[in-house]
Amino acid sequence: MKTRLFLRNAGLAIAFATLGACAQAPSAAPSAAPPAIEAAAQRAPASVNNAMGLPLMIVHKSPSCGCCGSWVEHVRQAGFAVEVREADNLQPVKERLGVPYGKGSCHTAEIAGYMIEGHVPATDIKRLLEEKPDAIGLVLPGMPMGSPGMEMPDGRQEPYTVEIVNRDGTTEPFAQH
Repeated sequence: MKTRLFLRNAGLAIAFATLGACAQAPSAAPSAAPPAIEAAAQRAPASVNNAMGLPLMIVHKSPSCGCCGSWVEHVRQAGFAVEVREADNLQPVKERLGVPYGKGSCHTAEIAGYMIEGHVPATDIKRLLEEKPDAIGLVLPGMPMGSPGMEMPDGRQEPYTVEIVNRDGTTEPFAQH
């Protein structure tokens, strides 16, 4: 296990224990939308399985990643039903779902035909599901301090941008936090 130290404004923020699997990016950029995502382009209604009318979210994460568990709790508190699938190697999942090169984080989710990569806030996921854009999904590269699952004890956070992944693999800003 590696320890990552975050240094902000010349002061030690906090040390986080992270796995080498966290914040890894896919090894190659996809040339086109992956087949699983192409099939979802038809946008058949997702199966709804909870009182809030939200579709089931499947989260792929490392068994020992604490921040991933905190993010899962964040989306559950926002009303999502979540199925967690643990794996030591998430690279095949990221490649199958079309996570763009350099946009990786420590966990990957699937919901209603979309891919969600990293510590994306539940409000952004709800907006994605409401607007239903013709896109692969949302990414929040890295592990920004203060994003859901990466909260600091003193409440500090750094600004971050959630990006939408277009069908051609390009990204553009979706939400600023």
